[in-house]
Amino acid sequence: MDREFDVRRERFALNAPFRISRGVKTAAEVIVVQVAEGGQAGFGEAVPYARYGESLDSVEAELAAVADAVRAGATREEAQAALSPGAARNALDCALWDLAARRAGTEVSTLLGRDRLPVLETAVTVSLDAPAAMAAAARALAGAPLLKVKVAAEGVEARVAAVREAAAGARLIVDPNESWNLDLLAYLQPALQALGVELVEQPLPAGKDAGLQGLAPLVPICADESCHVAADLPRLAGLYQAVNIKLDKAGGLTAALDLYAAARAQGFRVMVGCMICSSLGIAPALHLARDADWVDLDGPIWLQADRPGGVRIENGRLFPPAAGFWGSPPPTR
Repeated sequence: MDREFDVRRERFALNAPFRISRGVKTAAEVIVVQVAEGGQAGFGEAVPYARYGESLDSVEAELAAVADAVRAGATREEAQAALSPGAARNALDCALWDLAARRAGTEVSTLLGRDRLPVLETAVTVSLDAPAAMAAAARALAGAPLLKVKVAAEGVEARVAAVREAAAGARLIVDPNESWNLDLLAYLQPALQALGVELVEQPLPAGKDAGLQGLAPLVPICADESCHVAADLPRLAGLYQAVNIKLDKAGGLTAALDLYAAARAQGFRVMVGCMICSSLGIAPALHLARDADWVDLDGPIWLQADRPGGVRIENGRLFPPAAGFWGSPPPTR
């Protein structure tokens, strides 16, 4: 088969430091996969994540191991079987979806039996900082209907209260990024409820999930680091009320669609999230986000410059990318 396969690194500087409980990020470093066949090329982007033992080198090595199979015409299903869940599989899977749509002269939405993507409401992140700085960031986001507040184990109430005062009309998600313990989670429940927080995302370290057994939270709890693929869901039942689906964790749109269907069947609410990435990493996730309870796909707004034609975020409204960007052929002239 006359198929080309290319893997490259790209770096996007951030417009401000992005702080969470486990560190600070100043640039997004991504892996881009290109698969070309029959005069068309499909693209996929993924973010190697050190929290999951990934690096740019390790993701490139994973993709190099399947390069011959991809050039020989490996299908999405074969790629799913050949690679483990994670960034490498995500980049390849999304490139193959993009290629399929372009070769068919249609959109990924059509391949999935859906209408064109709608405009969505996305969370916009308030990075971890001093309460006054977080309040200023929240005021700068006036008009955004949903804010995600990054916190650590110290000063939670002060930080969330500062954001709430600065954005009285916004809905709030709180994300400790695994930095709390069970006692702190239980202690904070009344305060979080009083501040109008509607979701707490991954408060405990992944692997400490059993501590949630028997907790009747006043604010629903969402699994992020604890949930990667559909096989994770049975052990999360009764512990979490929602799961955060990210293509970089699941290993592509294919596995993420499976996770979404399984989560709904097992009674979980769903958030669709992202790493800090360009619009090329966001576009495939829109096909899940259209049906999610919470959308958290603001990664590109942290970049000094995104890819031309990508998604657009205005006052918390997420507009799909231009025709021809990802998952659709270019407009006809």
